[in-house]
Amino acid sequence: MTDSTPLVTLCQQASFIKSADKLEQCPPDIGREVAFAGRSNAGKSSALNTLTHARLARTSKTPGRTQLINFFQLDELRRLVDLPGYGYAKVPLALKDHWQRHLDSYLSERQALVGLVLVMDVRHPLSPFDTMMLDWAQRADMPLHILLSKADKLNYGAGKNTLLQVQSRVRKEFGGHVSVQLFSAPKRQGLDEAYAKLEQWLMSEIS
Repeated sequence: MTDSTPLVTLCQQASFIKSADKLEQCPPDIGREVAFAGRSNAGKSSALNTLTHARLARTSKTPGRTQLINFFQLDELRRLVDLPGYGYAKVPLALKDHWQRHLDSYLSERQALVGLVLVMDVRHPLSPFDTMMLDWAQRADMPLHILLSKADKLNYGAGKNTLLQVQSRVRKEFGGHVSVQLFSAPKRQGLDEAYAKLEQWLMSEIS
């Protein structure tokens, strides 16, 4: 696959590579990848599936099912990554500790990681987990894009108001490397904006 292939086409052709329980199990650390993170049940898997036009990421009515780092190939040098969902009370504490330790290793040491998409339920944005991820991205100087998911659950005015509030807060607390948008998987709202961000991160030339 060449650099001239459109990002949307690459997403439509996305395929599962492997799951990793720890950093050393990840695919070779080359090329570029964008990771998707979010609290359990924030709509992360639905967002990934909508952006790739496939059922790549496992959705479940039981939060906390994504327990591994899952890699999806767009082409030989570009990947999307589904990170474990966090914050679900019924997940055993030892498992939470394991996820936390290996997520930190991935985020801190993975050279191919060029951007992070943080999925938040628009009705419950900026949870402690979300703030932790924003803090990490700021320390690492990692670009971060927020998808305020499930925007179809609010009317237009309420959704727009939440968007403006979140934009104001992250701009004040985390600076200009964080962008925010509304997103709805079932309504396919916000796809163009999300694709534009992924294209910005993934589609520049790779040396």
